[in-house]
Amino acid sequence: MRKPPRPVAVVLALVAAVSLAGGCTIGKDSGGAQVGEGSIKKIDALNGVQIKVSSKEFDEQLLLGQIAVVALQAAGASPQDKTNITGSSNVRQALTTGAVDLYWEYTGTAWISFLKQTKPITDPQEQYDAVKKADEANNITWWARSPANDTYAIAANQKALQQTGVKTLSDYAALVKSNPAAASTCIGPEFKSRDDGFPGLEKTYGFTLPPAQEHLVNDAVIYPTVGKGDTCGFGEVASTDGRVAGQQLTVLEDDKHFFPIYNPAITVATPLARKYPQLEQVFAGIAAKLDTKTLTDLNKKVSVDGQKPNAVAHDWLKAAGFIG
Repeated sequence: MRKPPRPVAVVLALVAAVSLAGGCTIGKDSGGAQVGEGSIKKIDALNGVQIKVSSKEFDEQLLLGQIAVVALQAAGASPQDKTNITGSSNVRQALTTGAVDLYWEYTGTAWISFLKQTKPITDPQEQYDAVKKADEANNITWWARSPANDTYAIAANQKALQQTGVKTLSDYAALVKSNPAAASTCIGPEFKSRDDGFPGLEKTYGFTLPPAQEHLVNDAVIYPTVGKGDTCGFGEVASTDGRVAGQQLTVLEDDKHFFPIYNPAITVATPLARKYPQLEQVFAGIAAKLDTKTLTDLNKKVSVDGQKPNAVAHDWLKAAGFIG
C-alpha cells in the first residue's frame, strides 16, 4: 500500500478516470437501494452538498468507502463516489490536493508512511491522538477512530494449531527454534522486506526462519495456500481480511506488540470539517461499532461471499440502526 507518490496531475487524472469508469451514483453496485431515516438524521446544512468520497483499491477500503457514501446520503448530502484509487500515497495526495474530500485512512499508515515516523505507538488511542495532532499542519482533520485493527499478522490453519499448540507469536518463535519443519510459513514480497514486516518480527521475537521453510508467494495466494495446508501451516495476513475467516485461519496473538496499530478513521479536508462539524458525530457512531470482528465479518461478505461493497454497507448500516 505504500507506493511512491505520483505527481499531482497524475493523481487528478486518476481520480477523473475512476469517476468516468465507475460513475458517481450512490447505488452503482447495489441496484440503487434507498436510504431511510434511522439514527442518522438529515442535516439541513448538507442538503444537496456534493462531497467527494474516496478509498483505496482493496476490498476493505471499498467497503469503508461505501459506508461513508451511504452515511452521507442519509445525512442529506449528495456524495460523489470516487472510491477505488490504487495506492495509499495516491489517495492521500488526492485528499491533500482537493481532488477528494474524505476517506478512511489507517493510523499506522499515516504515522509511518505520511508523517515519516519510524517508531509506532503501541497504545491505540495515543497513536490516534499523535496522528491527529501531527496532521493538523497538513490541513487534514481526523474524526473518530474505529477500534478495528487491520494490521499485519501471522495466522495458522486449524491443522497447524492442533499439531503445534501455537497460540502466540512467542509460541511461533519457539516452534521455529525447536521444530522448524513444522513452522513452514508463506509470506508476501513486501512483508519479507519491510521493517514492520518479517525482518522486524524475527528481530523482536528472536528467531530466524530457515530459507527452506520460508515460501515467498503473492499476497492473494497466501490465504488459500495456508488454508489448504500442503505448503504452509502459517502465513502472513491482514488481520481483518475476510479470507482469514473464509479459510478458517486463526490469527496468532502478537504478545510483544510488535505490529503497529492500524485503526481506520475518516480523514477529511479541514475546511470541509469546519464547515460541516455536525458530520463528525455521524461518523463517530459508525466508527464506534466497527470493531475487528464486525469489520472482518463484513469483509468476508465482500471477499469470500462475493457481495457488492455498497450492498454490504447498506445492509450493515440498516441492521445497526443508522438508516431505516
